[in-house]
Amino acid sequence: MYMAILPTILFVVVLSNIELPVSISKLIAEKEPTYHWSVLKHALKLASLWAVVMMFIASWILPLLPVFHTYHVGIQWMLLLLIPIITFSAVVKGYLIGAQKTTKIAIANLMKRSLQLVGLLIVFQLFSFDSDVAIFMALLALKLSELLVLGYLMVVFIFNIKKIKSVKQTTLTGKEVRQKLLAVSIPTTGLRIFHSASFAIKPFLITWALGNAGMIESIAVVEYGKLAGIAFTVGFFPAFIAHALLIVLIPIVADAYERKDFATLHHYLKLSMIVTVFYGAPVVLMFYAFAEPITNLFFEASSAHIYLQILVPYFIFQYFATPLQAYLIGIGLVKDAFIHSLYSTSISFVLMIVLGSMQSLQMDGIILGMNMGAVLLTLLHYVTICKKTRIKRYDGTPRSAAFVKVESRMNNR
Repeated sequence: MYMAILPTILFVVVLSNIELPVSISKLIAEKEPTYHWSVLKHALKLASLWAVVMMFIASWILPLLPVFHTYHVGIQWMLLLLIPIITFSAVVKGYLIGAQKTTKIAIANLMKRSLQLVGLLIVFQLFSFDSDVAIFMALLALKLSELLVLGYLMVVFIFNIKKIKSVKQTTLTGKEVRQKLLAVSIPTTGLRIFHSASFAIKPFLITWALGNAGMIESIAVVEYGKLAGIAFTVGFFPAFIAHALLIVLIPIVADAYERKDFATLHHYLKLSMIVTVFYGAPVVLMFYAFAEPITNLFFEASSAHIYLQILVPYFIFQYFATPLQAYLIGIGLVKDAFIHSLYSTSISFVLMIVLGSMQSLQMDGIILGMNMGAVLLTLLHYVTICKKTRIKRYDGTPRSAAFVKVESRMNNR
């Protein structure tokens, strides 16, 4: 039952924060501290307006969705009240990330996960609930953890704001701030929605392709469950490191690109790739070598371990793609990131249909199509970054303006 309502919850969360942590952190990193309070005032006004609009829309639409008709009535109210908490948390997180207070964000994330886990353990160990009440209690634990984390972040936020306001501030117009925030937030939110939509389409596409290969629909659904529920769960467990890199890199890249400091951009690009290799390579090798005992923890004697082994290229390239996406956001190429995702997902879906429909490949063909999509996405990100940051070769050698002119003259001869 929880899996049926999960896409709606995730969709509400994505729309509620409209990627304000990304857009605010980028703008804060680009501006001097004398502009920070002005940016935050306008960001808070925008967040307040958006929270009101989202709550109005949600209060109208949520009761109409059939998926909620079989659940506890309090679940809709929980989602509704979660909206302003998520929106204002997004503003605070965006400022702290942009001001490079990432330790505070790490503490907040650890607090949230710990509070959710402790809350769920207390509720379900001490009490016994029906399934609909259990989901309500799970959402209540989520809401309370978000509320407590927001309280912690607000204390840190107010402390930093007092320090900022002690320095003479420069005023920015509300229109300028809104334009810059929405220029990043809208395409980034679109990117998140696209990823969510493509993820929602995958089970139907995969079962259809496997049906073309002669597999019974009920078996195809089970095989997809092994792929998404076991192989993906295991493979994406280390992805929190890639997400941490994304959070750290966006303000650094935005600040360096604003100053046209290409040496710093090259340095952090190399560093992020090295970090990804150091954690990603051992992890995927472990997945490949110990796939069977790892997947047997979830589902004994299944084909999930084979899927995990074939998915190794998919996971390692996804680990690389995340920090590269941070670079694209930092240098203002969010639209390029969206186009890359559109291209790679489209080609991946075509390959999944073609290869998955072959009786000789079936699920192996599905996974090969996914692998190709991940490889293409990473390469598109990397090539675009190299062009934008004047990196000539894969080793990170920069192309200076003088070198570009000389090279151009030689090519014209």
